[in-house]
Amino acid sequence: MLAETVYWIINMSITASLMGLCVLLIRRIRRIPRRVSVFLWIIPFFRMCVPIAFTSPFSFMNLISEYVYKPKTVAVSPPQSFISMSFMNSIGAAASYDPIVYKTNMLEEVFRVAGIIWLVVTLAILLAFTMMYVSTLKEIRDARRFKDNVYVSKKIDTPAVYGIIRPRIILPKDCKGKKREFVLRHERTHVRRKDNLWRLLGFLAASVHWFNPLSWLFLKAFLADLELACDETAVAKLSEDDRKEYAVSLIGSVRSKNMFVSAFGGAKVRTRIENLVSYRHLTVFSAAGFGLLVAAIIYVLITNAA
Repeated sequence: MLAETVYWIINMSITASLMGLCVLLIRRIRRIPRRVSVFLWIIPFFRMCVPIAFTSPFSFMNLISEYVYKPKTVAVSPPQSFISMSFMNSIGAAASYDPIVYKTNMLEEVFRVAGIIWLVVTLAILLAFTMMYVSTLKEIRDARRFKDNVYVSKKIDTPAVYGIIRPRIILPKDCKGKKREFVLRHERTHVRRKDNLWRLLGFLAASVHWFNPLSWLFLKAFLADLELACDETAVAKLSEDDRKEYAVSLIGSVRSKNMFVSAFGGAKVRTRIENLVSYRHLTVFSAAGFGLLVAAIIYVLITNAA
C-alpha cells in the first residue's frame, strides 16, 4: 500500500512540476494582475494533491505528449463514457494498475523502500513544522488587546495575522499613526481572503512532495503572490495619493521570518512597491476578461490528455 502511494505521488509530482513551470511563465505577464493570476496556483497544488483528473481534447498534456514525450495514462472510467477521468502515469513501471503489479521484483523493492523513506521524512517535516508553529504562539501569548481582533505585542517587529479559525492581527508596539491604518487594511484583507489557510495548504502539499525541489520553489512563488494579491486588493479603494503612502510605508517594514503568518513585510519590498506603482483599477469588463482567461488556463492545464 505504501509503495503504491509513493508510485502515484511521484507521478503526481512530475505532472505538477510541468504545470507549475507553466504557471511561473504565465505569472511573468505583467498585464495580468496578481490578484487574478494568484488563482493559477490552484493548478500545480491540485496536481500535487489529487491523482486523477478529467480528460479533455483541449488539455495541454495533448500538446506535450505529441511534441515532448508521451506519458501513459491509466483510465479510471471507460473511454466511451460521457465524462472520462484518468491518472497521469509518467513512470510506467507497472504491468497492471488495479492493484499495481510491478514489471520486475527489483522495481517492487525500490518502491517499497522509497515508500518507507518518503513516510519517515514527511512525518519528520510535519513534526518540525508543528513544533515551529507552537513556538510562534509564544510571540502572541502576552499580546495586549487593542480592539476587536487586533492586539499589540512587544515581542514582534512585523505586523502579521496569526491563526486560521479565529485569526488575530498582532501589531508591534511602535506601529502607530497612518502606517497602522495601512497595516490594518492589509492584514484585514489577509483575514478576509483566508490567506493563512491557503498558506497552510501550500505547506502541506510541499511537505508531501519534499523530494521535489520545484515544489518548494512553487511554494515560495505562491506565498509571494499572496502578498502581492493582498496589496492590490487592499489598495483597490484608495486614492492615488493614499496608494503612494501605502507603498512608502512598506519601505520601513521588516520582512517576516515566520512562515506561518501573513505579514505586512511578507515579501520582497521592492517587488511589492513596483507592483503598487503599476497598479491598475479593474473595470467590470477587464475583470470578466481576466477571469475568463484564468478559467481557460486552469481548464487547459488541470485536465489530462484525452
